[in-house]
Amino acid sequence: MAIQIPSRQLFIDGEWREPVLKKRIPIINPASEEIVGDIPAATAEDVEIAVDAARRAFSRNGGKDWASTSGAFRAKFLRAIASAVLERKSELALLEVVDTGKPLVETASDMDGVASCFNYYAELAEALDAKQKAPISIPVQSFKSYVLKEPIGVIALITPWNYPLLMAAWKIAPALAAGCTAILKPSELASVTCLEFAEICRQVDIPPGVLNIVTGLGSEAGASLASHPHVDKISFTGSTATGIKIMTAAAQMVKPISLELGGKSPIIVFEDGDLNNAAEWTIYGCFKTNGQICSATSRLIVHESIAADFLVKLIDWSKNIKISDPLEDGCRLGAIISQGQYEKVMNFISTAKNEGATILYGGTRPQHLRKGFFIEPTIITDVSTSMQIWREEVFGPVLCVKTFSTENEAIELANDTDYGLGAAVISKDLERCERLTKALQAGTVWVNCSQPCFDQTAWGGNKRSGIGRELGEWGLDSYLSIKQVTHYISYEPWGWYSPPQSSEELERSQKQN
Repeated sequence: MAIQIPSRQLFIDGEWREPVLKKRIPIINPASEEIVGDIPAATAEDVEIAVDAARRAFSRNGGKDWASTSGAFRAKFLRAIASAVLERKSELALLEVVDTGKPLVETASDMDGVASCFNYYAELAEALDAKQKAPISIPVQSFKSYVLKEPIGVIALITPWNYPLLMAAWKIAPALAAGCTAILKPSELASVTCLEFAEICRQVDIPPGVLNIVTGLGSEAGASLASHPHVDKISFTGSTATGIKIMTAAAQMVKPISLELGGKSPIIVFEDGDLNNAAEWTIYGCFKTNGQICSATSRLIVHESIAADFLVKLIDWSKNIKISDPLEDGCRLGAIISQGQYEKVMNFISTAKNEGATILYGGTRPQHLRKGFFIEPTIITDVSTSMQIWREEVFGPVLCVKTFSTENEAIELANDTDYGLGAAVISKDLERCERLTKALQAGTVWVNCSQPCFDQTAWGGNKRSGIGRELGEWGLDSYLSIKQVTHYISYEPWGWYSPPQSSEELERSQKQN
């Protein structure tokens, strides 16, 4: 199936704009290794223009064009975007398959998620109006206080390649709902659907400059955006290494940030769990999206009494995964995003073997696929906690395994990581599950499942997995600034100081002396 990739420019101030240096970056289809198009490559010069456009849009007409409008006004645009995404769902899903190598069934589901996210934040934008000037109970009757929730300002949104448009939606929707203006910089490895999203914004007549989209290399466009003095906040999803650089740049100006970074999440399977259900959730939690999920539960911690039987089931389930061209019906494992990432994953597998681990299943290219960046689902056993495969994020379809004998040992193994994005526990003992939800050091804990995510719930990590939360009301709050307003409502003088004497009183006092 030949899918035409539209040729787009940068989207700045409501218009398509050619990069100042006229550079472009090739698009490589991960499933075929063929160049299928190109995207514009923004540099610092283009970022400067985009930030200026966002700044003008924020303050235009005293904010009455966007920043100071009602939440209901902004909600109309968010709902129009959701409708337009659903109208183009099939096209957008196909484009994202070609751009990322993900199975079509996943990208189609992602487009539903994009629309759902915009509709959800349209509701929160409307609800925001009623929350303005909400009175605060204070103990002194001569004062009254309330809070205003105001948009922070111009936001830099920097997003990853594993869920290109969905991760962008997680940031754009709440930022616009709050009344902010924004510059989106998607990953140079997967920008196609974000550029098509710009066309949707044009179609729904979002005011110029409210959302600007600049594609390009992280080292050029991303770095310039993260360090720009006229950006009021940075929201970044990506690697921990890049997150540290962004945090360092933001610190120079004491600028707020939200960071959703890497992970090395555990899934703990107890002996009382349903082994078939546990097996499916285990491979889903690690192999979905070709294993390229920041929250992938890629460390299996399984009770020693069921480990042998459970591993047999995992192999059976893994053998049943259809690995193919991601456009084929039934495909559940597509191609890794790029040659560089493919080589990185293969090096992780090779290092694990050299360090003494056992490649129980997979670990190679599927024999029937000679082209494309495909890797079989991989299960690695005989792993020690000091091995690279146990400690570092792979971002590929690789599951490493350790056994445990006691609940406390399982908790210690799960928490023995620099990361804290997600964790899962599989057990029929709900009291035990409740204990583990409290003990596991992670931003999200899944019980008898792995990876479900909803617009209404908070998303984010602990430790080196990031700062702040996305989604839910927390996602909206992250783009709002809180202003406390206090009125003195008494007609009585405050009385802290003795009032100065009037001229008549002063003259009378002098005569008496």
